[in-house]
Amino acid sequence: MEVIIFCGIQASGKTTFFKENFFKTHVHISLDLLKTRHREDKFLEVCFQTQQRFVVDNTNPTKVERKKYISKAKAHKYKVTGYYFQSKLTESLERNSKRKGKENISEIGVKATFNKLEVPDLAEGFDELYYVEIGNDGFTIKEWTNEI
Repeated sequence: MEVIIFCGIQASGKTTFFKENFFKTHVHISLDLLKTRHREDKFLEVCFQTQQRFVVDNTNPTKVERKKYISKAKAHKYKVTGYYFQSKLTESLERNSKRKGKENISEIGVKATFNKLEVPDLAEGFDELYYVEIGNDGFTIKEWTNEI
């Protein structure tokens, strides 16, 4: 079984990437949808109990925040794959400005996430890591290297 953990600031393409790549194969775990950590924990429990593949589609900017998912996944014998989304502040702020309603995050919120963003590392417990860029032709996925 597999858990996929997304890392990146708001409006870096995470949810669109999920829809394009994992919608038909993985449960979508997102605080944007679930609203509370309690609900998120319940969904995680069910995924682990039923051995369901899932994607954690949150910003997950710090090693501490990612550790929660990684340690639970390892305890349940899941493969852990990470996707780090290129987080260029100006581009994300521009994309975010086009969002409507609650999907539009305050500039202060996006900047706060950017300021605490820690690039993931295989040593955190990931079995695989990938780097995702958004270009004019969509997403580009690159194998992880330490130069990223």
